[in-house]
Amino acid sequence: MELHELRVPAPGALSFSIGSFDTLGPLARAPFPHRHSFYEIALVTSGRGAHVVDLTRYPLAPPHLFVITPGQVHHWEDAVDLGGWVLIFNEDFLLPHPEDVEALHALAAGPWRDLQPGQAARFGALLAAMQEEYRDAGPGFVSVLTAGLHILLVWALRAHGARLPRGAGADRGGDLAARFTRLAALPGTRDRSVLSLARELGVSAGHLHTAVKRATGRTPGQLLREQQTLEAKRLIVGTDLTIRQIATQVGFADAAYFCRFFRRETGASPGEFRRAAGGIHHVPRVRSIAEPGRPA
Repeated sequence: MELHELRVPAPGALSFSIGSFDTLGPLARAPFPHRHSFYEIALVTSGRGAHVVDLTRYPLAPPHLFVITPGQVHHWEDAVDLGGWVLIFNEDFLLPHPEDVEALHALAAGPWRDLQPGQAARFGALLAAMQEEYRDAGPGFVSVLTAGLHILLVWALRAHGARLPRGAGADRGGDLAARFTRLAALPGTRDRSVLSLARELGVSAGHLHTAVKRATGRTPGQLLREQQTLEAKRLIVGTDLTIRQIATQVGFADAAYFCRFFRRETGASPGEFRRAAGGIHHVPRVRSIAEPGRPA
């Protein structure tokens, strides 16, 4: 499956870019399944077709706002006249407002958000101001951009009745649960047991269980199984990996056990799921999206 990376031209360069679907290039409207190593937010103001995120198809009827986090798989399906604003940035751009990481993942849990025309106009005005700051690169423009992104996320959460991001340290249990969820969602071969992830987070498995259950209402094991199932679906549909290779990628040493796990979670075997989805949609590649570069 294709991985898109945001590469900056030099150490210290701004890991952020903003523009239209046209100015950011054809990869901004890629018609094949791919994932990012960066965050993407887009305000869609025009277009026909559909946007597919983690196997869910969202028909275009603008205005919409969508948020994609690293590791999610998406593509545009038969998209025509796609217009609007696109922001892409790495996690280090979020350092001035660390609570924005939580906001982004909360919004990405329902990545496709319908907007009222008045809301879209408000978001559009903010994004236009951010693009002007980005283009002019005047004194303090990075602070203006990080503040603008923070405002955008707060407005998006308000628009959909979601919980607003907390200040740093406001809820250590909730922060631990959010870090566990992000860690469990990272793609790639690794030990994905609750115990190993607790060790990576520097806490006991018991403490992790209590914090995650209090914050989410579900256990770490339940969340981990959901992430493993989602990643398996992504790989089954979006790559030409064998079932044995996919089992390894999502943390199973035994392919037969993985097949039993997948059937229990989805009601279908991996092979049945691939056939029902119409086979393999795309083979793995990696591309980079170059950021024009701004002083830090």
